[in-house]
Amino acid sequence: MLKIEVNSGENIERALKRYKNKFNRTGVRRELQARKQYTKPSIERRAQLQKAEYVQGLRDAEQA
Repeated sequence: MLKIEVNSGENIERALKRYKNKFNRTGVRRELQARKQYTKPSIERRAQLQKAEYVQGLRDAEQA
């Protein structure tokens, strides 16, 4: 369970924003969405390769 300590005089909206950021960094939401539907391992690997190619292309374009 995530715990966020609210500092004295801190706005509740600011504390909620910190909580949301911390929750997103844990990856729980992403994992839950991934578990909703089964994806074959070959499809997951293909997606990883496509992402890696895209990122490599961005890096190459940045260096050129």
